[in-house]
Amino acid sequence: MKKIAYIIALFIFFFGKVVAQQTPAKTQSEAISITGATAHIGNGEVIENSIVIFENGKITAIGANGSAATKGKVIDASGKHVYPGFIAPNSTLGLVEIAAVRATDDDSEIGNYNPHIRSIIAYNAESKIVESMRPNGVLIAQVTPRGGVISGTSSIVQLDAWNWEDAVLKTDDGIHMNWPNIFTRGQWWLGEDPGFKPNKEYAKQVSQIEDFINQAKASIKSTSSNKNLPHLAMKGVFDETKTLYINVEAEKAILDVISFAKENNLKKIVLVGAYEAYKVADQLKNNNIAVLIKRTHETPALEDEDYDLPYKNAKLLMDANVLVAIQNSGGMERANARNLPFQAGTVAAHGLDKEKALQLITGNSAKILGIDSNVGTLEVGKDATLFISIGDALDMRTNQLLKAFIQGRDISLESHQTKLWKRYSNKYGQ
Repeated sequence: MKKIAYIIALFIFFFGKVVAQQTPAKTQSEAISITGATAHIGNGEVIENSIVIFENGKITAIGANGSAATKGKVIDASGKHVYPGFIAPNSTLGLVEIAAVRATDDDSEIGNYNPHIRSIIAYNAESKIVESMRPNGVLIAQVTPRGGVISGTSSIVQLDAWNWEDAVLKTDDGIHMNWPNIFTRGQWWLGEDPGFKPNKEYAKQVSQIEDFINQAKASIKSTSSNKNLPHLAMKGVFDETKTLYINVEAEKAILDVISFAKENNLKKIVLVGAYEAYKVADQLKNNNIAVLIKRTHETPALEDEDYDLPYKNAKLLMDANVLVAIQNSGGMERANARNLPFQAGTVAAHGLDKEKALQLITGNSAKILGIDSNVGTLEVGKDATLFISIGDALDMRTNQLLKAFIQGRDISLESHQTKLWKRYSNKYGQ
């Protein structure tokens, strides 16, 4: 029996060493000055040969090199680039580690109407997937639930922490809804035509959402001692302390969402996915509705669409003055979230100015998520959440981070992937 216990203890010890994560960085203890780099502010501005100074986790000076005296530790970044930390909205980072292992999958809850379910308490700050975001500059994420009609409540975290309490930047920022699809595909495994066909249940499904909203309003106003938790959780949507994120794709469905928002006096909504939003860009602009656009690295949804529609979708909306950011939901979304900068780079390669493309994963994302007072751009008074790259961070060939900081903390850029790279570089290098 003792021998078995000894073997188990050894297994736990060695397994623990194999899967151990990087220790979160210590609080900033001295001022840091980054000099000589090209600073990409995140709002469309660029400062060549810049100086960026931060202390106690906050940016205290930024401008042309020489405009402020250096303080504390000086990092000479001549020829390099400084960027604000990239932001991954609508992400399940930290909620699922291995999709095939049910015990590590915590991104959805049973039931269709779950606005009271809070994703933040399920967030795993020690996730290896979370760790793999940082070497590409993705330092902030919106942790978002999935499933049902109303999936639950999201929160926003920084990606270097001991636990969810340390990680959180904004708690319970919004509630996420899945709007019914206008069309459905035939079930080919039942012998049906696999093509698109009208969803005969669409009107009924929309009516059910409207009924829930009306019931929630009535429940919130009720003086009864018997309270319905899902109804009460909607209060923030009605008093505009929370954003309602609505996943919707088709043109008609988007127009229905706009009407739905007006009828229910929902002024703080954001469309997620919104593949055909470019067709109704004027309506979105007139109603002050922002869009977390479907990820760039996709093929067209329909055979008669432009081959490059996914690449230029964000530009079409930005040209119409709609507030847009990129999100990465879809297949392999967690692992691929680290490719957000390259998705923005693809948008730039298809007509959008490079600094405007950068806004799709920095300043615009922060505005949409309601965290722009602290992050998203390199400005005095904001968190020193930024990184230094050897080259253009939107280009996978030159996105090579030298240093990264979250709230002024000098974080590790090591990950499971970088360890494997070093290990096998040594093997094959010999």
